[in-house]
Amino acid sequence: MQDLDKYADVIVRVGLNLQAGQRLIIRGDLQTAALIRAVARRAYQSGARLVDVIWGDEQLMLVRAQEAPRNSFDEVPAWLPQAMLGYLEAGDALLSIHAATPTLLAGQNPEVISTMMRANAQASKPVSELVQRNASAWTVVAFPTPGWAAQVCPDLSPDQQMEQLWHAIATACRLDAPDPVVAWQRHVQELDARSAYMNERRYQALVYRGPGTDLTVGLADGHLWAGGGSVSERGQAFVPNLPTDEIFSLPHAQRVEGVLRSSRPLNYGGNLIDDFTLRFAQGRVTDLSASVGEETLRRLVATDEGSARLGEVALVPVSSPVARTGLLFANTLFDENAASHLAFGNGYRFCVEGGSALSDEAFAAAGGNLSIVHVDFMLGSAELDIDGLNADGSIEPVMRSGEWAFAI
Repeated sequence: MQDLDKYADVIVRVGLNLQAGQRLIIRGDLQTAALIRAVARRAYQSGARLVDVIWGDEQLMLVRAQEAPRNSFDEVPAWLPQAMLGYLEAGDALLSIHAATPTLLAGQNPEVISTMMRANAQASKPVSELVQRNASAWTVVAFPTPGWAAQVCPDLSPDQQMEQLWHAIATACRLDAPDPVVAWQRHVQELDARSAYMNERRYQALVYRGPGTDLTVGLADGHLWAGGGSVSERGQAFVPNLPTDEIFSLPHAQRVEGVLRSSRPLNYGGNLIDDFTLRFAQGRVTDLSASVGEETLRRLVATDEGSARLGEVALVPVSSPVARTGLLFANTLFDENAASHLAFGNGYRFCVEGGSALSDEAFAAAGGNLSIVHVDFMLGSAELDIDGLNADGSIEPVMRSGEWAFAI
């Protein structure tokens, strides 16, 4: 694939900002081997001490769902989260590569899939906690695979599907810029400026209005907006998601009221959830419906006490590079960068003042949500308006028709 080396360079230099002497652990499917090898080569050229890989095979998840004993789906290999935990606790970098076939598990027993997802989330909780507080540098990227490409570009031949999806990924990741690294540096600066604006405004809540949506999302006490780049607890700058066009913060888990309608499908555990509506009262989902995957959605929000509440609020303009491709990726990493979104489940502690030092009780008292899951879903569109609600009850435009309503 053309530009594979450019992609690896952006991942290592921008996404991870890998430092000389640092180790890197990569999680990726066997189908992503070409990218993993390119990243490993670039990482060693940048001074990495060791590049380690946890290989996966999505087809084995399907085989397990079909053939494994019905009472075995809550079992998880203990070594896997322990391996990642060891690297993160040592201050090393983590790269995750998404390449899943969106409909891989379509038609499988929803209870089986829910049990596997819940067991994996529970076993990975120590890792997730380190990632969500930015204990070390981490980045999530994607790579085209035949199953994914067939979902995104169904009307093309298999070769054309892969070519089209790769072109879309390259465009969204700014690999077509004369100097992709410089382009990313400028983009991160813009997102930082928008985050700074929102931090100055200190809105009490955001109010969403659009077709099927009339929602007020309270913001946590002492909330902070972030976007683009992050800084690890060890002082290492990095970009968690490639691509990224969002700024995001911490909603108050108890202060969400109203109804919303999704604008893009959600792929959860290989199952699609589409055209869904959620109703909130006192921060919790009290009712829901979906045209596709309703049972999977119900099991998702019933995962634990916090899975029916929000842990992230994110703003994305509909003119983002991902949105401009005109494609529906059925992959959260990309679709969340085409539209403003929210997330079920655990909140990011670095999105509240002093959050990394807070106990679970103090984080919850500030409005943060605690859960073993964190699942983004999209509600933004060119028909959605978002206002900021001030303490005195006045409102100010934040987004109009899906675009920024303030200049920086």
